[in-house]
Amino acid sequence: MESLADDIVNAPRTPLLPRHVEALRAAGREERFAAGDAIMEAGKPQNDFFYVVEGEAAAYTVDGQRYTEHTLGPTQFVGEIAFLNDSASLLHVRAVADTTVIAVDRAVMLDLLARDPEMSDIVVRVFAGRRRALLERSASILTLLGADEDKAVGRIAAFASRNRFPFRSYALDDPKAREVAAACAMAAVHPAVVVGASTRLDDPTPRSVACALGIDLDLSEDALYDVVIVGGGPAGIAAGVYAGAEGLQALVLEDMTVGGQAGTSSRIENYMGFPTGISGADLCWRGEVQAIRLGTRFAMPRRAASLAVGDEGVFTLGLEDSQQVRTRSVVIATGVQYRRLPLVGLEELEGAGVYYAATELEARRVRGRDALIIGGGNSAGQAAMFLSRHASHVHLLVRGQSLAASMSSYLSERLRQDPAITIHYGHEATVLHGEGSEGAERLAAVDVRSKATGETTRMPAGGLFIMVGAAPNTGWLADAVALDARGYVKTGREVGGRSTYETSLAGVFAVGDVRSGSTKRVASGVGEGSVVISGVWNHVRGGETA
Repeated sequence: MESLADDIVNAPRTPLLPRHVEALRAAGREERFAAGDAIMEAGKPQNDFFYVVEGEAAAYTVDGQRYTEHTLGPTQFVGEIAFLNDSASLLHVRAVADTTVIAVDRAVMLDLLARDPEMSDIVVRVFAGRRRALLERSASILTLLGADEDKAVGRIAAFASRNRFPFRSYALDDPKAREVAAACAMAAVHPAVVVGASTRLDDPTPRSVACALGIDLDLSEDALYDVVIVGGGPAGIAAGVYAGAEGLQALVLEDMTVGGQAGTSSRIENYMGFPTGISGADLCWRGEVQAIRLGTRFAMPRRAASLAVGDEGVFTLGLEDSQQVRTRSVVIATGVQYRRLPLVGLEELEGAGVYYAATELEARRVRGRDALIIGGGNSAGQAAMFLSRHASHVHLLVRGQSLAASMSSYLSERLRQDPAITIHYGHEATVLHGEGSEGAERLAAVDVRSKATGETTRMPAGGLFIMVGAAPNTGWLADAVALDARGYVKTGREVGGRSTYETSLAGVFAVGDVRSGSTKRVASGVGEGSVVISGVWNHVRGGETA
């Protein structure tokens, strides 16, 4: 399967060409750091691009330990992918000898990268490789205690993992958890989210963690964007890529995880160009990096709450935190979400054994135990194949008597041939049972009923994965645009749109799964997100919408 980026051993050793270095000299300035000086600090934005002319620099973790035995010397440069989106550094970088660098202001460097594709290829490739290494080594300024034991901390683990933000996680009985607790002056080890070496966050949420880490994009209410794309799934990311390529000032708002529902897919095998398959998270992360490289900004976690049109056709998007964003056009790409089923015990066990995604994070929680999946579509099938490599056995619960109408034939055939997977046709879950003390209860078993006989069987389960049904994320739109009877956004001529993707409100477009009549496939969403920008461009520039 395709990997996230080149390995850290190879990627950081790719040198810039002499002409690239000359361009850096012309655009930047020389700076000198004495041995021991900080070049970059964890938790703070990297405002400059640093190219090492002479000397040596090394990366350190938040507790002062060398991150790796490798150092950066002449011809190499400092930083990782966070530089592109003005996010915080994940590591300290210090000079280990007297060091001279060429420092280039971030905005100037981004302009250089936009004008020189070859330089951009090298820098982005190296930065992406370093982020992959950070993920693999769990090196970060974020530490989680009790992610498997506590729902709130588990939500932070999911948020960080799916947004490609590395973190360290320790079980409450791990000796390292005791060390972290002692550094935070905790009387006893308990679930916690810690930033840096000793800063414990009270009542942690994805937004508070983003703020504490410096990865929360500062949105100025005075700014006026050409286009705001609401939703960071495949359609939204593709729109961001093409908006940046066309020189539009673009912002992508995502309420939780860049990649959306597709980002939770463990393996996509039918997307053109990836013959060995690729995970949804990796595919979407590549697109995000590509969009950022072209100038599109991402703000996350930010949820849109309202849409209004004001003077001179300028739209105002109200966010849940009461902030407002102004834009000349809007692309709605909020996708769909799996439906919550009317299962007894569901509310108490969501996030504590009941999941709506099957990634490495969830797979770790069912290792050596049975996993149950509800659903008969491709997402459910991909989850079953993935989880079968981790769980002791996977049970797929399908309401109907066949997968032919809902799942690709190659996938359903694999499921049938896998001895670690059992398909239960005509079965449904009814009641969930937990175990453990109040407040720390986790899923232990699921009652499964045969629709044909009415007989109920209690099946042990380390995890229940719900991947059935879909509801469009359009509640925030109210009456702003026309919706169909199921809540999907209507577009095209029938509602007065000037193009296939324009809604009943001129200047507002909809793409991907949220659009009424769309084909619910990753490739379709990417295609629609790519094509819609021509209509956005014409609207913003005052021409006819294509």
